Amino acid sequence: MSVAVTVSMTGFAARQGAFDRYSWSWDVRSVNGRGLDLRLRMPDWIEGLEQSLRAKLQASLHRGSVQVSLRLSANDDSSGPVVNDEALETALSMIAQVKARADARGVEVSAPSAAEVLAMRGVLDGAGRDDDTGPLKNALEADFDALLEDLVAMRASEGSALHATLEAQIAEVETLHAAACSAVADRNAAAPDTLRDQLARVLAASDGVDPDRLTQEIALLAVKSDVTEELDRLTAHIAAARALLTGPGPKGRKLDFLIQEFNREANTLCSKSGTKALTAVGLDLKAVIDQMREQVQNVE
Repeated sequence: MSVAVTVSMTGFAARQGAFDRYSWSWDVRSVNGRGLDLRLRMPDWIEGLEQSLRAKLQASLHRGSVQVSLRLSANDDSSGPVVNDEALETALSMIAQVKARADARGVEVSAPSAAEVLAMRGVLDGAGRDDDTGPLKNALEADFDALLEDLVAMRASEGSALHATLEAQIAEVETLHAAACSAVADRNAAAPDTLRDQLARVLAASDGVDPDRLTQEIALLAVKSDVTEELDRLTAHIAAARALLTGPGPKGRKLDFLIQEFNREANTLCSKSGTKALTAVGLDLKAVIDQMREQVQNVE
């Protein structure tokens, strides 16, 4: 099987199987998770099965909340519960010992009912459960391999759709970045006229202006409105996002961090915009970045 470039944490698979006189059905569901959270519902009388399946899941998956259920039944008339003779003898001997010691000390204890004896650990057993569950465990493990392959394939398929969506969103961010650069150029070209108008209003409203203070304020305005660094960082973030998206291995956590950096630059761009055109581009950037964040939450 080829390795998917981008893998989703969302997937589902179901399967049925049989071995000897047993039949079973599986289902496995995977959703978003901060790490790899495995929850398995397995028959506890098949020694080592759950540990084996956990190891298989950990080898194939990196992130996601995964639930695995196995429903197992025996296909004969002896599937009802039976008494385990050895366990019953042990239980009765223990009850007799307790009764004898209590009588010796003059302590009255009531005898347990038959139902209470049957409820004691190991006394009531499922009929037909083989002493050697190894062959059944091997059959279940082999069937689980096929189930896990189906889950991995679905997560890869979902990941391909995510990959295409994120590529389109990164391209849109790049287009908006170009629009922001154009809006900044227009703003800078109009800056001298805008500044002259503002200075004229200030001078008309005041009796006198300290030239040094005026120079400082003009320099401060220029620094506050300069978005060169923000646009440069956006360029770097776009390149990093594309490299991550096309690179191998899990990338969801890194993409999530990168989206935070995208959003930081978009927020600063809006706060420094100074024009309606640049503010509009900044708001469009924030909207696309928010959509990217939603998609990234699904990436392994």
